[in-house]
Amino acid sequence: MRKAYLFIALSFLVSSSLTYAQATPDPCTSGHEFATTDCALTWHGITLYGAYDVGVGWVSHGLPENGYNYEGESLVNRNGYQHRFLVAPNNLSQSGLGIRGKEEFLPGWSVVFNGSTGINPQSGLLANASATQTVNNGLPRSSYSYAIDGPRAGQPFNDEYYAGISSTHFGTLTFGRQRALGTDTMLLYDPAGGAYAFSYIGYNGTMAGGGDTEDSRWDTALKYRLAYGPVHFGAMYKVANGSGGCYSASATWTAATCTPESAHNNAYGFDVGGGYSKFSADIVFQHYNQAISVLNPLLGPQSPAAPYQSTTDSINTNPINGGPGLGPNLIDPNNTVYGIVTDNNAAMFAAKYTGERFKLFAGYEYIWQNNPKDPLGVGATDQGGYIMSGVEDNNLDSEKLVNIWWTGVKYTYRSKTDFTFSWYQQRQNDFRLPPTCSPSAGFRASCAGTLNEGSLYVNHHFTKRFDGFAGIAYSWVSGGLAIAIPHGPGVPYYSNNNCAPTIGGRFAF
Repeated sequence: MRKAYLFIALSFLVSSSLTYAQATPDPCTSGHEFATTDCALTWHGITLYGAYDVGVGWVSHGLPENGYNYEGESLVNRNGYQHRFLVAPNNLSQSGLGIRGKEEFLPGWSVVFNGSTGINPQSGLLANASATQTVNNGLPRSSYSYAIDGPRAGQPFNDEYYAGISSTHFGTLTFGRQRALGTDTMLLYDPAGGAYAFSYIGYNGTMAGGGDTEDSRWDTALKYRLAYGPVHFGAMYKVANGSGGCYSASATWTAATCTPESAHNNAYGFDVGGGYSKFSADIVFQHYNQAISVLNPLLGPQSPAAPYQSTTDSINTNPINGGPGLGPNLIDPNNTVYGIVTDNNAAMFAAKYTGERFKLFAGYEYIWQNNPKDPLGVGATDQGGYIMSGVEDNNLDSEKLVNIWWTGVKYTYRSKTDFTFSWYQQRQNDFRLPPTCSPSAGFRASCAGTLNEGSLYVNHHFTKRFDGFAGIAYSWVSGGLAIAIPHGPGVPYYSNNNCAPTIGGRFAF
């Protein structure tokens, strides 16, 4: 009992109204006010909000556009091979719509809810990273359109969908699909604010998700926030959900001999931080079991009897692709994905200085990943209801270590124009044995490597709702991070760099 009281007391000491409690704009009373101010479209405590962000750009090493891709093509891509002009979606923020509400039912107590989704401005389709993979399944690499991995998989509410209770004294508790604590922190401490066109940590999502970009949103999750004066505290827990599929140790196995697996994809995280004068800082820890990374579309056919090469058994990667004597695929590979599964831990520190004209940002995250304690099998569910027809649970021979750091500065000129410079770097270690990491042996994706990105852009606010921007991002990779296909040496990126100037506009309400 004494420990329980101590925990409650500490919780009151670690919270921040400055960081997380933002003032709500007054409701709009006319069309003119909506067009010229930042008033809210609010009716009886329910607010409609959204944004439309689109531009045009050029990339030095890109791919044909994909209508499901919501991140654009600014970051160096393993399959990018050709310079091209293109429509650039969601450059500073994700286009989409949302509805949120807060209704007081007792003095100091309110019911809260939020539902929001991302829409691709170039196609009108729901944001869907998984579909960018599946539409390329079975195609030769030279015929790919742009494919990504990310947390949005075409769900009706692919950003957030939650409800809960809020108290002015005891904090806010919500349940549903919610942004991870790492995502919240990234948006606060990234100089580019998570802008896909100019921010590596916004575009990639590895940092926000604590190791894998799909985990920057958590389904079936409880989230608690408590604010008190200049400090804040947050905690989050995800309940396991979905199917674990099945696996077998036999080289010639069937549905009858495939052992069922359970989903153990629970997760938890904590955030402690605060502010003093012009400084603020946060420390975040996240742990996620059975985290999934989808790196590549399913490979093309080996023979007419084998639709896709990469339909494999987890654990031992025995093929189950309908070859001679093996029978039909256990899982129909059509519209499925191929995933690498790990258990992830991540610790992050981020800080910011807010001056009259200058804002300075810096952050660092250390991620360590291991093969999952509880493996997944073929037929396991991924985000958005997608099925994994190929699974790797033994991708790591040793612990994979990832280091990400970033820094940047934002300068405001005459209150309406912001100039932002950002720099990001990710490093990884050798995590296969023997490492076989030399020019003569051929680098693998498991070798140590580095990714760098620098960006510079200007954003001018014509009104409270409409702004225009122009900028450039340059990124490049080396070592194992410059290898496109895991495991095999000699399959490098088509190009190890990408230069991406972009110009466009955004309307937000």
